Amino acid sequence: MNLIDARQKDFFVKEGYLLLEDFYDVSNEIEPVLRDIHGIIERVALRHGIEISMPDFSIDTFDAGYQELLRLDRTYASEVYDLVKQSPSFLRLICNERADRLFRELRGRCMSGIGANSYGIRIDNPNDDKFLAHWHQEFMFQPQSIDGIVFWTPLLPVTPDLGPVIVLPRSHKDGLCVYARTKDYAQKQGAYQIGLHREASVIANYEQIAPLTKPGDLLLMDFLTIHSSGVNRSDRSRWSVQHRFFNFDDPVGRKIGWKASVTTGVRVEDVFPDHFLVED
Repeated sequence: MNLIDARQKDFFVKEGYLLLEDFYDVSNEIEPVLRDIHGIIERVALRHGIEISMPDFSIDTFDAGYQELLRLDRTYASEVYDLVKQSPSFLRLICNERADRLFRELRGRCMSGIGANSYGIRIDNPNDDKFLAHWHQEFMFQPQSIDGIVFWTPLLPVTPDLGPVIVLPRSHKDGLCVYARTKDYAQKQGAYQIGLHREASVIANYEQIAPLTKPGDLLLMDFLTIHSSGVNRSDRSRWSVQHRFFNFDDPVGRKIGWKASVTTGVRVEDVFPDHFLVED
């Protein structure tokens, strides 16, 4: 039995994104991840000898105590960020057999893969724009294959003030954009310094949508669909899971050798010399 129908597949091909409500089972697939996050926050506090307010686990307050760690010392919060992606429940979620099937339903017969360092749990903290994922296409930063799909799912209900993902429908139809290490992002770190060349004029060509989602929902985006993180102006961090499937049979991916994520040290300037400029 197929996971999506022909109408949904056609929509994804045409628009470059697709929102599937209630794709994951919250009790069996999402809640274990939330329980592990709760437990890791508790253990990081214990490791540093910090007393924080940690009520018993509940889905609604799974991250209780995290904001307190963040206020005390950002390195404590960074420790949580690094550890949550090592929990078995998270790894089971991203290697979900149904997710793999869904990728192959959308891409046809192919050999699927999950790129090295292409998965994680994002924690977008309130009013912290330094690590905001600005406008980009996934393929520039996850150069496994141009035929890839982002799987994005929230771990708490995403309201407008939490900053939902902003998607530019049909932007994938125009191919890979030109990028540069721009002055606008010079104060950021690593790959966050790389942005679209003449970003404002590129973004102006497309409609913008920002779907509101809840735990269990799955947002899919083509590797060439331009998107960005929404700005979090709430008093709580936005937690979400991202992982990416790529196609081993894609000729572009094969040509460049299915490169790993830029977080492993891959230089996009070397992988995409024809799509990268040095701005004056």
